[in-house]
Amino acid sequence: MIGRNDPCWCGSGKKWKKCHHPEPAPKTFASQKEEYRKKYKILLKTPEQIEGIRRAGKLTAEILEATCAKAKAGVTTGELNAFAHQLHVDAGARPAPLHYGEPPFPKSICTSLNDVICHGIPDDVPLKDGDIMNIDVSAILDGYYGDCSRMVCVGSVDPDKQRVVDTAYECLMRSIEILKPGIPVFAIGDVIQDYADSQKCSVAHQFVGHGVGLEFHEGPQIPHCRNRIGTLLVPGMTFTIEPMINAGVADGYIEPENDWVARTIDHKPSAQWEHMLLITEDGCEILTPWTR
Repeated sequence: MIGRNDPCWCGSGKKWKKCHHPEPAPKTFASQKEEYRKKYKILLKTPEQIEGIRRAGKLTAEILEATCAKAKAGVTTGELNAFAHQLHVDAGARPAPLHYGEPPFPKSICTSLNDVICHGIPDDVPLKDGDIMNIDVSAILDGYYGDCSRMVCVGSVDPDKQRVVDTAYECLMRSIEILKPGIPVFAIGDVIQDYADSQKCSVAHQFVGHGVGLEFHEGPQIPHCRNRIGTLLVPGMTFTIEPMINAGVADGYIEPENDWVARTIDHKPSAQWEHMLLITEDGCEILTPWTR
């Protein structure tokens, strides 16, 4: 039997694989969907599912922007939590973080101030001039999930805080620019790490972006630092990119008293911006259309 590297039977002088070797049949969406589910635990979404996720993402972004607009000096993060919770209820949605995980997360949104990397728990301490804060909203609408976050600067912030806020935003947007089918997951981390390094910031490596849409957390994991995950992006994937950028060292610790709040070990400021993305046939779509 002729081998791939043998001379082609037609006499062209080329190897069979470069000449008359039959091309493999193109993968159907159904076959690729099953392959990615089995091989990577990634749930590729149908057009009907994408439409439901798109609605959830839009609502999530609307709740996020309305909540950020309320974040002023003197307002407590507990008040922001109550406001965002009511917006979920009014829209017929549920806040995904509430009672999620073990121990159960106690609030409806995350509010991460200053040196908190992520998973900040709303409380009764008023915001003050100079604070920076990430507000993270995840909504469940008709069984579909939306997930996004953005930064708020309260009054005038110092240069270190402004640098990390701006760097985190640029990391997110630069990584979104490269998204299209065929790009490996590790390329996202490369773009983020390169830009963070250029701004003398570090990338928190203990937390990742993730698949989302039909479940709160799906495959794949999307690290924001350099990594070796070679899984290729394909149409129908929905996931978050949420780079957590630190002004100091990359490492953080989780507060033992609540097992949720993650802080930088040097207590220097941290910032994060997050979008939920859909990989399309020729690029990507932002499913959580908040604006800076």
